[in-house]
Amino acid sequence: MDDGRLAAVTDDIIAVLAGLPAQVTRCAIATLVEVSGSAPRDPGAQMLITEAAYWGFLSGGCIEDDVARHGREAIAQGKPRILRYGEGSPWIDIKLACGSGITVLVEPVDLTEPAAAMLLDGYRTRVPVWWSSDGEVRSASLSGGNAATMWDGTRYCRWFDPPLRLLILGKDATALASAALSQQAGIETVLIAPGGPPEPPLPGLASYHRGAAAEALGALALDRWTAVAVLLHDREDDEATLAHALRSEAFYVGAVGARARLEVRLAKLRGHGVNDTQLARLHAPIGLPGFGKSPRDIALSLVAEVAREFQAATIAARSSGASISSTVPLASVSK
Repeated sequence: MDDGRLAAVTDDIIAVLAGLPAQVTRCAIATLVEVSGSAPRDPGAQMLITEAAYWGFLSGGCIEDDVARHGREAIAQGKPRILRYGEGSPWIDIKLACGSGITVLVEPVDLTEPAAAMLLDGYRTRVPVWWSSDGEVRSASLSGGNAATMWDGTRYCRWFDPPLRLLILGKDATALASAALSQQAGIETVLIAPGGPPEPPLPGLASYHRGAAAEALGALALDRWTAVAVLLHDREDDEATLAHALRSEAFYVGAVGARARLEVRLAKLRGHGVNDTQLARLHAPIGLPGFGKSPRDIALSLVAEVAREFQAATIAARSSGASISSTVPLASVSK
C-alpha cells in the first residue's frame, strides 16, 4: 500500500495544511463540488496535494491518484481545472464503481495569500471561517451565508468549522484507552488527569492538564465542537465539573458511574444550578449500550457515541442548506 492510500484516511485537510513544513508555500486543494447519483463522499469532501504527497479522498480509491496528478500540474501551471469522472466524463478508462458522476475543482493555492492565512488562523483559534473560491480568486471571512457547501458551476462556498475535540477527564486505564482511541479516530484529544504524571502519558495529545478538573475546564473554551467525557469515578468534584460542562456550549457531555446512582447525581447537579434542559444533555452512563466493561470496550463505546452525536449535530446545523448535487446541472470538463 502506497503513502497516498495510507494518507487517504485523513478527512480534515486543514489539520494537515496547518502542519505542513514552513518551506511548503504552494499546494493544491481538490474539492468534490458535485455528485450525480450515489457516491462514497458528499459534496465538500477534499484532498490536499503537494509536490511530494497527498491527503484525503474523494471516492472509493478510483480517482485519487489521477486527481493528485492534476493537482501537481495545477501547482506547476498556476491554473485551476475542473475534472469530471464517471457519468459524463471524457476519461472512459477511469471507472467509478458506484456508477455515479462526480465533478472536482482542483485549485492551486499560495499559502501566503490572505484567504489561506485566515483559514489557518481560524483553525488554530477554533473560529469558523466562510470560504469562497472559483479556483483562482479566494476569499475568507468570519461571516457567510448558507451552512451547506454550495456550487453554482463556477464558484463554491463552504464553512470550515473547527475540528471535533474530545476532552477526557481521568487518569485510569479507561481514560488512557479512550484518549488513545480518540486520537486514532482523528479527533483532537485533550487529557485532563488531576494529579497525573508530570509528562503526558500519551504522545500527540492536543494538550495535557494535571491540575484540578474545574480549573482545566475553565481554561479551555468549551465551544459547540467540543465533547466532554468525565471518567473520574465519582470524585467529590465530579458534579461541579459536570455542571460547568452542561452549562457550556459543548455538544456532548458524558460521565461514567452506576445507573443506580444516577438520580443522586442528578440531584447534586440541580444543587449546582443545572436546570432540567441542561440535565437532559447528560449522557450517563457514558457510551453506547451493548459493550463490555473493559477499558477498551468503554473507550470504543464512548468514541462511537461522541462521533455519532457530532455527526447528528453537524447534519442538524446544515439541514437548511440545499444539496448542490440536486441544484447544479452536469458540468463540462475543462482544463
